[in-house]
Amino acid sequence: MGERRTIVIVIAGAGLAGLTAALSLAAVGFRVVVAERSAELSEAGAGIQISPNAGRVLAALGLDAAIAGKAIEPVAIDVHSGRSGNLLTSLSCAAFRARYDFPYRVIHRADLQAILLAAVGGNPAIRLELGATIGETLAQDDGLLVRIRNAAGIEVVPAAALIGADGVWSTTRDKIAGGAKEVPTGRTAWRAVAAADIARDLVAMDRVGLWLGRDAHLVHYPIAQGAALNMVVIVKEDWDKQGWSAVGDRAKLASRFRGWPAVARKLLAAPVSWQKFAILSVDPRAHWTDGRVALIGDAAHAMAPFLAQGAAMAMEDAAVLADCLYGATDMPSALRAYETVRKERVAKVAVAARETGDLYHWAGVAALARDIALRAAGTRLILDRNDWIYRWRPPERVVHSV
Repeated sequence: MGERRTIVIVIAGAGLAGLTAALSLAAVGFRVVVAERSAELSEAGAGIQISPNAGRVLAALGLDAAIAGKAIEPVAIDVHSGRSGNLLTSLSCAAFRARYDFPYRVIHRADLQAILLAAVGGNPAIRLELGATIGETLAQDDGLLVRIRNAAGIEVVPAAALIGADGVWSTTRDKIAGGAKEVPTGRTAWRAVAAADIARDLVAMDRVGLWLGRDAHLVHYPIAQGAALNMVVIVKEDWDKQGWSAVGDRAKLASRFRGWPAVARKLLAAPVSWQKFAILSVDPRAHWTDGRVALIGDAAHAMAPFLAQGAAMAMEDAAVLADCLYGATDMPSALRAYETVRKERVAKVAVAARETGDLYHWAGVAALARDIALRAAGTRLILDRNDWIYRWRPPERVVHSV
């Protein structure tokens, strides 16, 4: 392990993907430099769902206790009709522990980011550079020279590899021949937070709510240890502006949900403001690696959010990347091995997420058939359909290295 500490990996991006990758790579013996474009880290998005597969990666990094102290394990996931308001099915979240020996949790994204940052800050093998951008990379026989520009000037870092964890609008992806481009999906996500003293008059604050309707759905769940309710609305909309925090028109949203049940409409009216962003996809079948450069997370395979697996796939990527690079003597081959290991699963999850979104937004006879199926066997359908996702475990070597 001591010899590995002389080998440097540079990561572009300090979001959830980049921070998890930094911790995972440091755990198997690398030194890591993380270059983040923003001068100050702030959470993008209010809440995040942590399914068992993602939770196991974080636990392998020694973060489970910290996460348990900030996250909420909901009592149940309630699925409602966006037309009638009727409860279609209720899935007890205790079923996740019973079936997967690991919980399903929800957490404020800022809380999760703070936990990861504290772990990064406490790890002497990791250096985080804020307000820093990756410039030119120069390939050498035994590595890369990576130019990092920050407020102090330009630093040239000798590195074994460059990992792009810089999201759906990745600039690292431009360094990869045959890399994909981000593509609009024709949907937007709207997000907001409502104070608990307002929200608890409308919904139970210990449960996740999912409302299904024509070309739209609503998800809400508690965050900030029950002090607030996170809400996400997905609608059909042609809009592709870059960024995560465009102002959402409350009147337009209210008009879009005019025919929905009163509880849903009151929930949507509760927040003072809404923000929205375009839902984009990046084809996971394109190239993720080129020599000593590789992509993880949304930079490699941004997907629709209908299974709440975007961040989970990035965390899985980080664990597999660390496993493939551990002990590697041929870095380009090790990066290609990482891509090979991850590609089939990620592509399958992306398809499943897209199909789930279509199912959520059905109308007419198709929606009626869906609702009947959920009433008849909803709990079993939900878990059985996604069982192959939640059962995933990080490589044993990565778990044991922490």
